[in-house]
Amino acid sequence: MTTTNHTPPPVTTPDTATRRVAMLGNPNVGKSTLFGRLAGARVRTANFPGTTQSAEITRVGSRELIDLPGTYALEDDSPEAALCRAVLAGHDPDRPAADDDTPAHVPDAVCIVLDAANLARNLRLAGEAIRLGLPTLILINRTDQAERRGLTINPDSLADLLGCEALLTNGLTGRGVEAVLPALGRTRIPNPLPNDQSLRDWAEQTAAAVTTGAAAHNADTTTDRLDDLLTHPALGTAFFAVVMTALFYAVFKVAAYPMDWIDAAFAALAEVTASSLPPGPIADLLANGVIAGVGATVIFLPQICLMFFLITLLEHSGYLPRAALLVDRLFRPFGLPGHAFVPLLSSHACAIPGIIACRGIPDRRERLAAICIAPFMSCTARIPVYVLLTSLLFADRPALAALAFTGCYVLGAAAGLIVAVVLRRTLLKGPSSTMAIELPAYRRPSVRLAILTTWDRARIFLVKAGTVILGMVIALWWLGEYPHTDPPQQAIELREQAALLESNMPTAADQLLDQADAIEARHASANSFMGIAGRTAAPVFAPIGYDWQLTIGVVSSFAAREVFVSTMAVVLQQDEDELTTDTGLDRIANAKRDDGTTPVFTTPTAWSLLVFYVLAMQCLPTLAVTAREAGGWRWAALQFAVMTTLAYAGALIAYHAAGVLA
Repeated sequence: MTTTNHTPPPVTTPDTATRRVAMLGNPNVGKSTLFGRLAGARVRTANFPGTTQSAEITRVGSRELIDLPGTYALEDDSPEAALCRAVLAGHDPDRPAADDDTPAHVPDAVCIVLDAANLARNLRLAGEAIRLGLPTLILINRTDQAERRGLTINPDSLADLLGCEALLTNGLTGRGVEAVLPALGRTRIPNPLPNDQSLRDWAEQTAAAVTTGAAAHNADTTTDRLDDLLTHPALGTAFFAVVMTALFYAVFKVAAYPMDWIDAAFAALAEVTASSLPPGPIADLLANGVIAGVGATVIFLPQICLMFFLITLLEHSGYLPRAALLVDRLFRPFGLPGHAFVPLLSSHACAIPGIIACRGIPDRRERLAAICIAPFMSCTARIPVYVLLTSLLFADRPALAALAFTGCYVLGAAAGLIVAVVLRRTLLKGPSSTMAIELPAYRRPSVRLAILTTWDRARIFLVKAGTVILGMVIALWWLGEYPHTDPPQQAIELREQAALLESNMPTAADQLLDQADAIEARHASANSFMGIAGRTAAPVFAPIGYDWQLTIGVVSSFAAREVFVSTMAVVLQQDEDELTTDTGLDRIANAKRDDGTTPVFTTPTAWSLLVFYVLAMQCLPTLAVTAREAGGWRWAALQFAVMTTLAYAGALIAYHAAGVLA
């Protein structure tokens, strides 16, 4: 192999100057994990290509680190490669268009992350980057995987061949990471690549020159056997179903204990607040509005955290890419490519990043179909609603509740696929493409990264609970509290009767007062701004079993699904005079309609609501992102119309079917 002994001096920059460093690498080389280690940030990573569609940027001291999306080549047609080319050419990562007229800011250095277990393939991308002539640092990552295969990489030999420093690192364990930032201060421009050799040939010979040892075949044989099982059309699908059901069962069973603690804490806080402040609107707002409304949502935080923790462990173990192959086989008959797996999987966390990830789908018609069905995937915003309704339907029966919870995910995904096949055979006709995916090695997942990822998701949820949900419950409390109305004649008469009996029959007098309070509370709620709005819209939702109180919850949650639980906590408290003695779930389960006897949440109504929230489009930010990514509001309008129609029809069927079977 022809090499050049040209070794330029290190590029030195004063410590006070800002250095822009771009981190480049193939998918699944642990680049984002290294980025998180270096930045002290919690960056969510995944084990398959197409997950990251944007550049992560952070400041570390005097340096600006840019985590570019993983790509196999700089010159291919993928959006990831286009973004990498744009950033390396000096364009703003947030505006990577070729016609960007902002001043070019070429990175001061490139940090290329290589997979030690697949060095030859990774060096092809490194060769493309070296041709750019930028100061470079090479990081040979995932050394544990190479060692497991019996491979040893000599970083000094690679540094001599390339003419720039090379370090051994392991992002999961932190090995060698402490040497990276100092090395970025002494980066060199690499040796130019030989002109008489192709980039494929150069990568193979360079890898062979710095690698010793024979790959261990036992590990590969074990991996192949596991892959045969986990990707089998029947056995693999059954295993996937068992894993997901077990995950949801654990979420219900284990999280029940901290949920009880949170519920008791908020109930005690509401009681202390109500007793510490003088009676009046401020005390009512804090106890019955803010504390009760936010508490009704925060109570589900343990389940959300536990689910993210377990899914992250599965993700980092290498199992989820195997599940991707199973889903790819499922997608093809519905006109979707395997590339849609990552966006739809991401949509189970939130539809917004899932829709943005659809940029990685090359075909425009397939991309639009995936965008339209992404909100059918059950996102974390639906979890509080699912938990509330399945808990009401299957109280003290966690196994059945877990099955119903899993059924919600299945129903949403099935509805999305049906809509996809209709779109692909009508508005978006065209052939389906196939997916090629790299299966990473199985590995022990990092509990530390799973905890950090869970913390990030919990923080996002709490921020939303403290801003959007808090604002909603305050507004709903005001709408439910005003305008004040005179008590009805029936309540006045009951209070007069109680006054006559107070001296001789105090127990009977107390019962009459309780009846008067309940009648007065229902009258006040019905004649408040909230009650007027709910009663106006109630005829629309009456066929699917909702009274005016549930109508308020459904209508208000069109802005954000998770607001439903907080809304119901605020609305139903208007009918309760023992807020601090009943748990939130019991209070909601025992709430009555205007007749004072019929439960708000009957079994048919709960089933109707569950189906409605599985299928309905109730997220204004998602509609805005759909309009932006699909190229116009007509697609967002179509998405809203289709999902709302299906949700109403499904709720209608569920309501009457449950009524017949009850």
